[in-house]
Amino acid sequence: MSIPHTPATAPEAAVATRRESDFLGSKDIPDSAYWGVHTARAVDNFPISGQPVGSWHDLVRALAFVKKAAALANERLGVIDSRLAEAIVRACDDLIAGQLHEQFVVDVIQGGAGTSTNMNANEVIANRALEHLGFERGRYDVVHPNDHVNASQSTNDVYPTALRLAAWIGIERLRAAMAELRGAFRRKSDQFAGVLKIGRTQLQDAVPMTLGQEFLAFAIMIGEDEARLAEAIALISEVNLGATAIGTGINAPAGYSELVIGLLAQVSGVPVVRAENLVEATQDTGAFVQLSGVLKRVACKLSKTCNDLRLLSSGPQAGFGDIRLPPRQAGSSIMPGKVNPVIPEVMNQVAFEVIGNDVTITMASEAGQLQLNAFEPIMGWAIAKSVKHLTNACRTLQVNCVEGIQANTEVLKRRVAESVTLVTALNPIIGYEKAAAIAKSALATGATIADTAQALGIMSRAEMDALLVPETLTHPVRLKA
Repeated sequence: MSIPHTPATAPEAAVATRRESDFLGSKDIPDSAYWGVHTARAVDNFPISGQPVGSWHDLVRALAFVKKAAALANERLGVIDSRLAEAIVRACDDLIAGQLHEQFVVDVIQGGAGTSTNMNANEVIANRALEHLGFERGRYDVVHPNDHVNASQSTNDVYPTALRLAAWIGIERLRAAMAELRGAFRRKSDQFAGVLKIGRTQLQDAVPMTLGQEFLAFAIMIGEDEARLAEAIALISEVNLGATAIGTGINAPAGYSELVIGLLAQVSGVPVVRAENLVEATQDTGAFVQLSGVLKRVACKLSKTCNDLRLLSSGPQAGFGDIRLPPRQAGSSIMPGKVNPVIPEVMNQVAFEVIGNDVTITMASEAGQLQLNAFEPIMGWAIAKSVKHLTNACRTLQVNCVEGIQANTEVLKRRVAESVTLVTALNPIIGYEKAAAIAKSALATGATIADTAQALGIMSRAEMDALLVPETLTHPVRLKA
C-alpha cells in the first residue's frame, strides 16, 4: 500500500520584529504589536485562564480613564510637557472608544498584584501615542511607558483604582438589568392580581393568596437588592489614586492625588472620591469583599425565585402546575414533547458560580499582607464574572421566561374551592381544636369544609359559606362570627 505524497508547505514568512530590553535582558517583539517587553514576559509567565485582559473591556477602558486623568494632571503640574500629554490622552481616548483592546494580551489571572496589566497598558498607550506623534513603535526615547505614561503612578494605585471603576461600570449595568427584571415581575403581578391560589409552606398547602401577591414578592425582593448594590458601589467609588507604591505618594508631586482623582471623575463619569487614608486604602480590599457579599445575596435570592418558578411550573400533569413557563427548546433527546425550565436553571447555575466566586474573593482578601494585597487580580476577575453573568442571566430570565409566564387559572380555581386550608381562618371564631377537627374529617371523607362543619355540628353550611370567601382571605383581615 503506497503512502500518499504530501507536498511540502512553504515556510512561513518571517515576522518583522523590533528589539526591546529591560533589566532582565532583551526580547524580540513583533513590529505589529503595541505591547512591549514587559508584556511579553508576562505572557510567557502566566498561561493560566486563556482569558486575556483585552476580553475584559470594562477594565481596559477603566485603565485608559486612569491614564488619561494622570496625563492631564501631570501636564498641569509640569511633570510632562503638553505635546506628550496630548499624545497620551489621544491614545487613551482610542482605548476608551474600543480600539486596540486585542493588544491587552496578558492573562487576567497573574502574579505581581496587577503589575503586568499596568505595564501592558503603559506599553500600548506609549506606542499608540508614538504613532500620533509620527514615530514608529518602540521609540521609547520619545514616549516612555514608565517615565511618561506611568508618571506619578504605581501599579499599586492604578490597578485597584481601575478595578473599582470597572466594577462600578459593571454594577450599573447589572442594576439596570435587575430593574428590567423587577418590572417584568411587577407587570405579571398586575396581570395575576385576581388569580386565587393556595399558598405553600414547607411544600405543604397553606392559606389562600393571589398569584399576583406571589409575583409581587419576587419583584420586591429584586428591588431590595438593587438598593443594596447602590450602597456597595458607593464604597467601591473610594479610590487610592496618588498613593503610588504604599500610600505615601512617593514620586508624585504635591497636590497630585486630589487633582488626578477630580480629573478621573470628570473624564470617566464615575463619581470617584479620594480615600481618607491612602496607606490604609492601598492595603484594604474590604470594599471588594462587601461588594461580593452583596452579589452573593443577589444570587441567592434570584436562585430562590427561580427554584420557585421551577416548582410552580412543574408538571405538566404530575407536578404543581400553578403556572406555565414559555417553552424555549426541546427538553429531552429521548422523551418527545418534554420541555424543561431551562431559563430558571441557567440562573441557578450562575448563582452557584457567584457564591463560589465570593469564597475566592474572601480568601484572596484575607491573604493580603502588610502594605499591599497581591491578589487583587483574582478578586477583580471574580467580581467581573459575577457581575457579567448575573447581568446576562437577569436579561434572559426577563425576556425568555418571566414575560411569557401564564397562569393555570382553572387548576388554581379548583384547588382553592377544594382546599381544607381555608379552615385556618376559623381559628379566631371556633378555636384551633375544632378547626383542626374539621380539616381532619374533610381530608378523610373528601367532603367540603362547609359540609363537614355542619355534619360535626360546629357551624352551619350557610355560616361557613358566608365566612370563607377566598377573596377576603388574601389580605390582612380578622373574620368575625
